[in-house]
Amino acid sequence: MSSEAGASPPPRPRLRSLLFVPGTRTDWLPKAAAAGADAVILDLEDAVAHSSRTSARDQVAEAVTRAADDSPALFVRVNPLDSWAAAEELRAVARPGLSGIVLPKVSGPLDVHHADRLLSWCEREHGLPQGHFTLVPLLETASALREAYACAAAAPRVAHLGAITGAGGDVERAVGYRWSPEGTETHALRSRVLLDVRAAGAPHPVTGLWTRVGDLDGLRAFAEQNRSLGYTGMMAIHPSHVPVLNEVFSPSPAELARAARLVAAVEEAQARGEGAVAFEGEMVDEAMATTARAVLRTESRRPG
Repeated sequence: MSSEAGASPPPRPRLRSLLFVPGTRTDWLPKAAAAGADAVILDLEDAVAHSSRTSARDQVAEAVTRAADDSPALFVRVNPLDSWAAAEELRAVARPGLSGIVLPKVSGPLDVHHADRLLSWCEREHGLPQGHFTLVPLLETASALREAYACAAAAPRVAHLGAITGAGGDVERAVGYRWSPEGTETHALRSRVLLDVRAAGAPHPVTGLWTRVGDLDGLRAFAEQNRSLGYTGMMAIHPSHVPVLNEVFSPSPAELARAARLVAAVEEAQARGEGAVAFEGEMVDEAMATTARAVLRTESRRPG
């Protein structure tokens, strides 16, 4: 049984910042919360040595069980689901308190289907509603990037999906680009994947990563580029990155004020029987007002 076979999943929150924390350092969770992260990803994959995975899994499962309602959304990056041990790892952490699973090394939609089915069984095991767990597939292979639409459409529980194009690592090796701070070599890739996942209905696409810990100006420029493309958040590797991401991926007070004025102007025009109206040097109509309302609505529902 998979999440495709029943009711629609619950609404997923927009996440501006998703902060990685090693699975062996669950004691850092208070620091992640203090930084203001919308979500924390406890990492059982690359951040944990193979010899420490069993103890890290148990530590993470305990942290999930203790998760408080007012804490950041809690995700776990498991290991690729290519063995029974990996499936048992997912089962150990997919319990009440967990928001979702981050699935690495995805090669295509079949991997997403497999994870979706396992999560459905975990939900039944714990008496949770179908679709409770969010699934975040990481498109870290060329085949998965090429099939971004199919990966996003493979299960309704997929919400936060995008192109993760940091320096080095799996994606750079798979695609062969040479990373630069300006991101010119991955701009087209991030744009295409974004369009694919939006078309598939993934509501809150996220991207990343910025690995230069101390370069907050570079982080801001990269985040602003991604926000301009249409992404709603980014993954982060250091608490100092969180305030920058939260600011970039939130409307500014000026943007909110303009959106409210635009909605008022269009509604006043509609009350007079007019479809379009001049507003601050532009012609606007209901299409622009709908976009402005979405900005106001999204901000009112953001975490924290």
